[in-house]
Amino acid sequence: MSSKGFSLFSLRRRISALVIVVAVVMFALVMRLFFIQVVNGGHLQQLAEDQWTRSLPIYAQRGEILDCNGTKLAISESTYNLYTRGREIKNPSAVAETLSGILNTKFGALIDKVSNKGVSEVLIATNVNQEQAVAITKKMISGVYLTENCARHYPFGNLLTQVLGFTTSDNQGQAGLELFYDEKLKGKNGWALVQSDLTGTTLENTLDTFIPATAGNNLALTINVALQQIVEKQLEKIMVEQKAKSASGILMNAKTGEILAMSTKPSFDLNNVPRDDVEMLMATVKNQMVVDVYEPGSTFKIITMAIALETGVAKLSDHFFCPGYAIVDGEKIKCWKSIGHGSQTLAEGLANSCNCVFTALAQRIGLDTFYDYLARFGYGAPTGIEIAGESSGILMNKSAVKIVDLARMGFGQAVAVTPIQQIVGVAAAVNGGNLVKPYLVKNITATNGEVMLENAAQVRRQVVSANTSKILCDMLDLTVSMQTGKFTFVPGYAVGGKTGTTQKYENGGVSHNKYISSFVGTYPVNDPAYILLISVDEPMAGAYYGSIVASPYAKVIFSEMFDLFGILPDDEKALQNAPKTLEMPALLGMPLAKAIGVLNEMGIAFEIDGDGANVTTQFPAPSIEIFETDTVLIGLG
Repeated sequence: MSSKGFSLFSLRRRISALVIVVAVVMFALVMRLFFIQVVNGGHLQQLAEDQWTRSLPIYAQRGEILDCNGTKLAISESTYNLYTRGREIKNPSAVAETLSGILNTKFGALIDKVSNKGVSEVLIATNVNQEQAVAITKKMISGVYLTENCARHYPFGNLLTQVLGFTTSDNQGQAGLELFYDEKLKGKNGWALVQSDLTGTTLENTLDTFIPATAGNNLALTINVALQQIVEKQLEKIMVEQKAKSASGILMNAKTGEILAMSTKPSFDLNNVPRDDVEMLMATVKNQMVVDVYEPGSTFKIITMAIALETGVAKLSDHFFCPGYAIVDGEKIKCWKSIGHGSQTLAEGLANSCNCVFTALAQRIGLDTFYDYLARFGYGAPTGIEIAGESSGILMNKSAVKIVDLARMGFGQAVAVTPIQQIVGVAAAVNGGNLVKPYLVKNITATNGEVMLENAAQVRRQVVSANTSKILCDMLDLTVSMQTGKFTFVPGYAVGGKTGTTQKYENGGVSHNKYISSFVGTYPVNDPAYILLISVDEPMAGAYYGSIVASPYAKVIFSEMFDLFGILPDDEKALQNAPKTLEMPALLGMPLAKAIGVLNEMGIAFEIDGDGANVTTQFPAPSIEIFETDTVLIGLG
C-alpha cells in the first residue's frame, strides 16, 4: 500500500474514533440531563427551593372540647411566635431594645439571638399575645416576623382536671382526653413561604406562598358541666370537712354508660399546670377513678347478692344468724357489728351490711361460679373508657384462692377493683342486668360539621336476668330506708344505695387507722337511670364509715341534681314530712347501752366502732346541728 493510501486510511480511522468518542460523550450528557431533569428533578427542585425560599410554620388550631350541651371546656386562643432574620437587621441593639420593652424580657436575653446571622431564622418568643403582636407590627422592623400560633385555654380552670388533661407548650396532648384523642384534636400545621437571595435576605416584590393550617376536630362529651360543678363542690367539701387524702366521684347513666360527671380532688387549674412540682403534678393529674385500685368493701355486696340470686343459691325467704363473727377454715372473720345482728332475712342482711351473711353466700356460690360471674361483671379487665393507663383491677389467681379468701371476697375484701369497674358492675346489677361500656365522648366532628365519630350505648352482655335485677333494686330501696329510718335518702325521692368501709393495706398488712369510705347510690331505685359512686381515701376527721363520710355528700349531689333537672318528687307525702333538725347529744363517757337509748329515743341512726363498754369518741361533736335522718358514729374504748 502506498504511503498516500495509508495516510487516508489512518485519517478515516481517527475521524471514526472521534465520532465514536463524541457520540459517547453526547450520550453520557443526554443521560446525565435525563437523570437530573427527570429522575432526580423533584429532589433537586426541592433543594433549590430550600435555597431561595424561607418558611415559617403556621400552627393549627386545636379542636375544641365541649360538654353535652355545647358548653366549651377546652378551646384554643390565638397567640404568635416571634422570629428574627439577622441578615436583614441593620441595628441589632436597637431591635433588641425595642423587643425587650414590648415582651418585658431582658435585653441580654435577646441581643445574641437578634444578632445571629449564621442561620436563616431565630425563634425569639412563643405565645406572644395579641397586644404585644400589634405593638411589634406597628414598629415595622425589617427582619422581624410574626407567625400565628395557638395556646390551649380551659374556661373552667380547676374543673375536670383529670378528665380533660392538658397539652405541652407546643400543643401536643399530654394527659386525659387531650392525650387519648390527640390525633383527632391536633389538626395539621400550615406554612408561610417567602423568596430570598443566597444570603437569606428576603427579596422585595416577589411572590409569597401561604399554605393555611387545618384546624383539629371537636370533641363533644357526655359530661354535663352543671352536674360536674355539683359533684366537684361536694368533693371539695369532703376534703375540708373530712380531712381526706383524696375524694373521688363518678355520676353515670346506668343504662347507657354515659359519664355525666367524673372528678378527683385534689386537682389543679389546667391553665396553670404545676410543671415545676413533678411530684404534685403526678399525684393530681392521675385519674384515680380509672387507674387506682382499692378493696370495694360493702358496696361489693351488691355484686355478691346479684350472683347469689341469679344462681339460686339464696332466696328471699332464707334466714341467717350473725353472732358478730363467722368461722371459716378455722379463721375468725368479724362482722362490723361486734355484738352481732342476730337473726335476719336475706334482704335485712344486705340492709344491715352483715359480713356473716355474705361470707355464707360466697361459700354457697362456690369458687368457679363466683369467678365466672366476676368476669361477666367486667372485673379483672379494663372497661375501655377513653382514659390512657386504665387498670384491670386485681383478682387473685383462682388456683391460689382458699375458702377463707372466697368468704372475704363475698363482702368486698381480697379483691381490688377500680372505681369505674365498680360503678359499671353495680350498674349491670340494677339496670336490668346489662353490662354497658362506659364512655366520655359523645361524638367527634370536623370544623365543617362533618361527623367523624358517633358513640352510642353499647351493651356488652347480659350478666343477670331482669328479674334478679328487679329484686336487687327492691333490696337496695330497703337498705336506704333502714339506714335512714322512715324517711327516704332524699325526702320525697326513691333513691337506693349502699355504703362501704374498707381498711387499707400498708407495709404488707392491714392498717388500723387508714380507710377508704364509699357510697353507691341509684335513682330511681326501681329502674335506675342514674348511678353515683363517691369514694373517700383516708378520712381523718374522726369518722370513717361510708354512711358518715361519703353518704351525706352523695345525698346533696342527688338533691341538687333533682333541682337542676326539675325532677319532681316521687312521693309528695314524704316530701311534706321532711326531716327536722336536731342537736347532737353529748355521749362521751356514757355506757354503750345508755348511749344507744339516748339515740333511739331521739330517732337517730348510728354506727358503732370498737369493742369497749363506754363511749370514747362521737361524730359529730356535741351540740352540732344534724338532720334526724343522719347517721352518727359512736366509738367505744
